[in-house]
Amino acid sequence: MKIAFVITRSDAVGGAQIHVRDISTALRKAGHEAVVLAGGSGPWLEQLQERNIPVITLRHMQRSISPINEIRALFELRRHLRALAPDLVSTHTAKAGVLGRIAAASLRLPVMFTAHGWTFTDGISRLKATVWRTIEQMVGRLAGRIVTVSEFDRRLALQARIAAPERIIAIHNGMPDVGPELIADAGSEAPKLVMVARFEEQKDHRTLLLALATLKAKPWSLSLVGGGPLEAPMKALCAELDLQDRVEFLGPRSDVAQLLANAQVFVLCTLWEGLPRSIIEAMRAGLPVMATDVAGIPELVEVGATGLLCRSQNVEDAANKLSLLIESSQLRAEMGQRARQRYVEDFQFEQMLARTLQVYEQLIEKRGTSAENIRAKLGSSES
Repeated sequence: MKIAFVITRSDAVGGAQIHVRDISTALRKAGHEAVVLAGGSGPWLEQLQERNIPVITLRHMQRSISPINEIRALFELRRHLRALAPDLVSTHTAKAGVLGRIAAASLRLPVMFTAHGWTFTDGISRLKATVWRTIEQMVGRLAGRIVTVSEFDRRLALQARIAAPERIIAIHNGMPDVGPELIADAGSEAPKLVMVARFEEQKDHRTLLLALATLKAKPWSLSLVGGGPLEAPMKALCAELDLQDRVEFLGPRSDVAQLLANAQVFVLCTLWEGLPRSIIEAMRAGLPVMATDVAGIPELVEVGATGLLCRSQNVEDAANKLSLLIESSQLRAEMGQRARQRYVEDFQFEQMLARTLQVYEQLIEKRGTSAENIRAKLGSSES
C-alpha cells in the first residue's frame, strides 16, 4: 500500500501528529509506503525525518483562515496528490480534512478522514461550531470512511448527519508500550502532579491552578509540560496565586514518558477533546488520572477505578477530586495499577493499528484501484 497522510500543522506535536507519525512509521516497517503532506515546519517534521518518513511541506496549508489561501492550498495539495498517486489519502485535523477530501475526490482517489475531536463539539463557541458543522456536512460524503477516536465523537457525527452511519466508525487511540523502568510509583508520598498539554484555548490550566490554590496546606507539586501562547498568562496567574514554589513550567519536552514515570498523578483540565493520548500515556505509566468530564474522556477514565472526573471549569469540584488523590497514597497506587491494566487490555498501539489497516484495505479494495491504475488514469487524462 501507498498511503498519503495530510495534516494541517507541523509546528505542534499533538495527538493528531503522534497518530500520523506512529501509523506511518509502522507502515514503513511493514514494507508499505507512507508520505506525509503537512503545513508549516517544526520539531514534528524532524521526528518524521528521523524515522525516514518522506515529507512534503505545503506552503499554503496554514492554521489561520483565508479564503484565497485555502484555494491556493487546495490546488497545491491536489498537484502533489496527482504526482504521488497513492492508493489511499488519509486526512487528519479539520482544515486538512476538508481540503484533503476535496482534492482526493477530485482526483478520484480513495480518501478517509480521521476526526481527532470535532470542531463542533461542546466547549467550542456556538458560531464556530455552527460553521464547522455545516462544512463537515458538505464534505462528509466525500470520504469512504470517517474514523472518530471515541464513541462520543461517533455519536456526535451521527447526530449532526455528517455521513451515512455505515461510513462512520470509532477506533480508539493506542500507544506503543514502554519498559518497566518507565512505570511510575503512584503511591509515593508528597505526590507530584503532572499535566501534559499545550497552553492554548482548548486546555484549561486556569481551573487547575485555581483549584490547587485552595490546597496549599496539602503536600503536592505540579509540573506543566508544553508551550503555547497562553503560557505567559498562566505564569502570571501562578505568581498571583503565590504558587511559584509549587509549580514548574517545563515547556515542550521530548522525555514525557520519563516525566510521567517520575510522577504520582496525571491531570488534564480541558474544555473539549477527542480521546486524549496524554491520558493513554499516563495510564500506560500506571498513573491515576484526574480529568475533566468531557467528550471521550469517560471512555478512558473509569471513575473510582482508574481515576476521577470533575465538571468542566468547576474549581471546587476539581479541588475536591485532587484532594482525594493527594491525601491517599493507597488510592493512587490502586488506581494506577488498574489504569495500567486498562491500557494493556484496551489501548495498545497494535490494537489501533490492526483496525486502522483494516479500514485502509477495505477502502482500497472497495474502490478496486491501485497506485498503478491511478497513475494510468491520471496519465491518460493529461494526454
